[in-house]
Amino acid sequence: MLISTPPEPAGLRATQGAEPRAGQTTKIHLACDGHGRPLSIVLTGGNVNDCTMFEQVMAGICIPRHPGQRPGRPWRRPSRVIADKAPTVPAIRAYLRRGGIAATIPERRDQQAGRQRRGSRGGRPPAFAPGIYRRRNIVERCFGRLKQYRAIATRYDKTAQSYQGMIDLATLLMWL
Repeated sequence: MLISTPPEPAGLRATQGAEPRAGQTTKIHLACDGHGRPLSIVLTGGNVNDCTMFEQVMAGICIPRHPGQRPGRPWRRPSRVIADKAPTVPAIRAYLRRGGIAATIPERRDQQAGRQRRGSRGGRPPAFAPGIYRRRNIVERCFGRLKQYRAIATRYDKTAQSYQGMIDLATLLMWL
């Protein structure tokens, strides 16, 4: 389970508003599997922070069981989350701990400094495995494959609903 967001397009300005429209930046929040196939996509305006959409992206994950496996409900909880430094909010780490999900998320420098400044009261640093973190490039490659579609890369669609439809179509083609 990998989660990331692409960098915002340069030269575009983010404005306030719930519905992303043409002319404004648009951010795609994405969760993909270990093979680079999208599992959950949430579309927001460019001014929306990644950590505020984390739980919505996680809630959108639904992995059906394969016919050869035991019958049952689809999986909704990944075994591991590999993410960049954006969702290092303590609430997100607590959310993952409550769900029993292993996290490989690097700690931001300001959080490291604050923990060290508090000394023994600062607590233990969160576990981080650099070898596992190298797999985060799978998410960036998934974004690259999405951006191969010109309509997604340049955002020709005026409404968020039609842009979401194009993203869904590209995701379907990636799964096929």
